[in-house]
Amino acid sequence: MGINKQRELEANLQIGPTSEGMVRLFIEAEGVEVPLDFEPEEAEEIAEEIRAAAAGARAMKKS
Repeated sequence: MGINKQRELEANLQIGPTSEGMVRLFIEAEGVEVPLDFEPEEAEEIAEEIRAAAAGARAMKKS
């Protein structure tokens, strides 16, 4: 599945700190739970990538 392929799939995303000082992205979809833990620095890099993707998406909508 590529990033541009659309799916009719619902998922829940939770983001928060863990008691071990990590940042957890917790994804739940169709009975599957995926916890993804990142060092704070990695989480900040991911946040920057999300912001860049949002800016790219906005630019595509304008054209």
